[in-house]
Amino acid sequence: MLKDKIYFASDFHLGIPNHAESLGREKKIIQWLDSVKPEAKSIYLLGDIFDFWFEYKTVVPKGFVRLLGKLAELTDNGTDIYLIKGNHDLWMYDYLPKEVGVQIIDDKTILEENGKKIFLAHGDGLGPGDFGYKLIKKIFTNSLCQWLFARIHPNLGFDIAHFWSKRSRLVNNKNPEKFLGEDKEWLINYCKQKQKENPVDFYIFGHRHLPLQITIDQNSKYINLGDWVQYFSYAQFDGENLELKYYQ
Repeated sequence: MLKDKIYFASDFHLGIPNHAESLGREKKIIQWLDSVKPEAKSIYLLGDIFDFWFEYKTVVPKGFVRLLGKLAELTDNGTDIYLIKGNHDLWMYDYLPKEVGVQIIDDKTILEENGKKIFLAHGDGLGPGDFGYKLIKKIFTNSLCQWLFARIHPNLGFDIAHFWSKRSRLVNNKNPEKFLGEDKEWLINYCKQKQKENPVDFYIFGHRHLPLQITIDQNSKYINLGDWVQYFSYAQFDGENLELKYYQ
């Protein structure tokens, strides 16, 4: 079978709300990866794969061995896998590239494939609004803040992170995401502005936790990948068309 398709997914948020439910989702993600493996030329993971990730010099979060093993298997067999950092897994450094073969992308990027331009980013802090995430990102990407957090013993550091995770809307199912309308969706506004400056064929984001397909103009479309907590949604690019799909 010809490996000619590119797949996109985001917001697995592995680690929440508890070990059993996270493990169940992890196994489902692996089933999906196995299902796309025969045709996957490359796979892009657009952030928040883990609900929390921090790499100390010699320590990484325990768990997620099934996913990490599957990604390593895919890269060993020639599938290119890229991971764009999200706001929950900003603190990734060299562990995944060295041990798993996943290529880390720090920020937004433009993929050019078969004459098509695809703008990729996690989506946090882009466009008007989203001020809370913009502030968090400034703090979390600050080298001094990273150095200070690395001084905390991993037992305490991960406890702090898990405490905040348990307060999130995803865990408590409070205020589920709703479509706000095109004029109020800040990522749609961002796409429309970018399209005036540097037009592309497709925009793909995560972060929003809501699967969306929106026409930006007659030549461009925006897709939000949703998540793998509620929707189990992803996108497939066949060289010409980009399609939002759901894994059952």
